[in-house]
Amino acid sequence: MTAHLKIDFVSDIACPWCIIGLRALEEALVRVADALDAEIVFQPFELNPAMLAGGQNIGEHIAEKHGSTPEQSAANRAMIVDRARDLGFTMVMTETSRIYNTFDAHRLLHWAQIEGGQAALKHALFTANFTDNVDPGDHRVLVDAATKAALDPVAAEEVLRSGRYADEVRAAEELWRARGINAVPAIVINDRHLISGGQPVEVFEQALRKIAAAG
Repeated sequence: MTAHLKIDFVSDIACPWCIIGLRALEEALVRVADALDAEIVFQPFELNPAMLAGGQNIGEHIAEKHGSTPEQSAANRAMIVDRARDLGFTMVMTETSRIYNTFDAHRLLHWAQIEGGQAALKHALFTANFTDNVDPGDHRVLVDAATKAALDPVAAEEVLRSGRYADEVRAAEELWRARGINAVPAIVINDRHLISGGQPVEVFEQALRKIAAAG
């Protein structure tokens, strides 16, 4: 019998390890399709909730937040870009890249879940942020991502303009923090099993098979 898993993928589109983790998880799910199927729900987490409109230079931000030198920051970016490339995702990260506010993106993702297009929008937003290097806090960028995800752009624009789902997103963020999630990606399976970070495909595959076998 095929097992069914519920996967809560707690993440932020400003987090490069989140797209790495997502691509690896999706590849692992393909590999274990003989044993299980899964429903992924994307849950909100803001790495930088106080980030101002227009964002901040990535090197400046990392230096302020983690104390990294320009050399350390550049080396880390290169490693992340390589990991993403290995998983088929094109990531463009340079010394001129920026970190942006993502709250409105999370509101739109909440709406997209209701509409049945959350996964497609999540991927479109990662592409906008990391491949196209455009501001995912800009409503025009968000509406364009919704269009690419085959969602109604007029409805998406209305959601953004109205401020809808702000309370729901904040409540979800607080819920996951209350459950001990303070770093992303955090992959919570069947409300019991936690896999943290952008793990390799093999790590996800092994964990998924073990959880499915345990019932």
